[in-house]
Order: sequence, then structure tokens, then C-alpha cells
Amino acid sequence: MILTTERLVLRPWQENDAESLYEYAKDERVGPIAGWPVHESQAQSLEYIQTVFAHDEVYALAKKQDNRAIGMVGLLIGQDSNFDIADNEAEVAYWIGVPFWGNGFIPEAVKAVMQHAYEDLQLHALWCGYFADNEQSHKAQAKCGFKHHHTETDKYNQFLADYRTEHISYLSREEWVKLPAHYKVSKYMD
Repeated sequence: MILTTERLVLRPWQENDAESLYEYAKDERVGPIAGWPVHESQAQSLEYIQTVFAHDEVYALAKKQDNRAIGMVGLLIGQDSNFDIADNEAEVAYWIGVPFWGNGFIPEAVKAVMQHAYEDLQLHALWCGYFADNEQSHKAQAKCGFKHHHTETDKYNQFLADYRTEHISYLSREEWVKLPAHYKVSKYMD
């Protein structure tokens, strides 16, 4: 499946994306605030592509102009989620390389996967989380219509072997349908 927006292509990860993934994932400002370790090599990035990103609803986020992976957005459905959610619900996960922060790419990509989740996959609810020190992620979720649901303190992160406070946001299909048009994308699939 390939999803498109005005500026982005959301497509399956390919092994030749390992170079660009490593370029952004080796930056200590990216992984740890999203809950995963800094990548130490291009081989490690390739391993992530072959394992962590090898799910049907996990997309490389690429700009249309060059199709180069600059981030990730995905739906972690049911048991694949980091949350205890039903099989007809999903966690929306995302990250983007530092050079692209502040350009609105994450809200644009998240809105596309939300529309896909509700219209095509007929999911009932979407969840998002952000760690207490990641205000940019909080703002991105708000721009997509997510509302705070609850906060988990002292949540263990297995990838970084630490404890964090995570804020959990939620948006039901019924709430999403009622959102104004600017919370949705006009074209989202090729």
C-alpha cells in the first residue's frame, strides 16, 4: 500500500533505505525522544527495516520530490501496539529526521494514516503516546485531533532500559468523523 499527501509519499520500507535511515537515526535527538536507541551503523538500520519496519502498515515517510525516506509513520494494530488495546484499534507511531522538524510533515503523514485507518481498515479508535520531554510530538498529535486520555508514570522502556512518563492520547472513529476538514487529507492513496 502506498499513501500520498500533497507533499509526501508513505510507502513500504526498502532495504536501500538503510543509508537514509541511518543518517537520521544516528542523531541522538531522534531515537531517544521516540523511545528507541541511537543507531550505531547502517547495518543496524537495515536490521530495523527488515524487522521493526517490516509490517504492512508501517511506512517510510518520503518527500514526493525525491522519494528518499526521511522518517516513519505507521499503525501498530491490536497486539502489535505498545499499548493494551483491542484488535480493532491501533497505535499511531511516527518519527522524522531533525532537518525536517517544524515543516508540518508529521501531522500531514499522521492525518493520511488516520484516514486510511478509519476509512479503509475500519478501525474503531487510534491511540498515540509521547514522552514527557517531547513537546513537539504533543503538538503534532493535537494538530491531528488527538486528545489526552491518560498519563503513565514510571513506564519501563525496554529499548533504552529506563523509566519514563508517557502521555497517551486517543481519538475514536466517531470523534474523527466529526472533525473539521482541515484534520483530513483530500487525497491519500495511489
